Amino acid sequence: MASGMATASYELRFDSGRICLDLTATTHPEERLDTAVRLRAWIAASGLVPPGTALDADASWLLGFRELRGHIAQLVRGELDARPADAALARVNTVALGTPPAPWAVRADDGSLHRRLRTPPGCAELLCVVARDAVELLTDPVARASLRQCEGDNCPIVYLDTSRGRRRRWCSSEVCGNRERVARHRRRAALARA
Repeated sequence: MASGMATASYELRFDSGRICLDLTATTHPEERLDTAVRLRAWIAASGLVPPGTALDADASWLLGFRELRGHIAQLVRGELDARPADAALARVNTVALGTPPAPWAVRADDGSLHRRLRTPPGCAELLCVVARDAVELLTDPVARASLRQCEGDNCPIVYLDTSRGRRRRWCSSEVCGNRERVARHRRRAALARA
């Protein structure tokens, strides 16, 4: 993963089950939204915009997304820990009041319809979509009851457990789950050698 592109694609994860939670996961294990280029890649990969949408993201977008990310993380963590984060709630509610980008159906050459946006989205429009997702998540009793903290060693990621039986333990079976399985194997091997 020496190249910036390989690193960016490796680090972009969308396995928490909600766009607002995926945004909060961009801080672990290190800051993933450190440039406007990486923010644009995250926005495109998250599905916030249709493929091929032009984004004029700059440093102000980075600040906006990081600020909202912090408020959502405080709010979600407060709800999980039964410690209301009312200042974060107020900010998320304010951002959610905005207007989301307007979808537009466009007919392709083959006659099928594809989703586009009427105009290139601004930062506030996209932040509104993420903030509304957080509001919807935390006000839906079923979804809220499915919030889980990853059991991975030192993993702060919160995800939505929609697994059968509600027994999911990790934010990602391939990342934290695999680390746990490797650690368990090493402990058994060490015991067998002793």
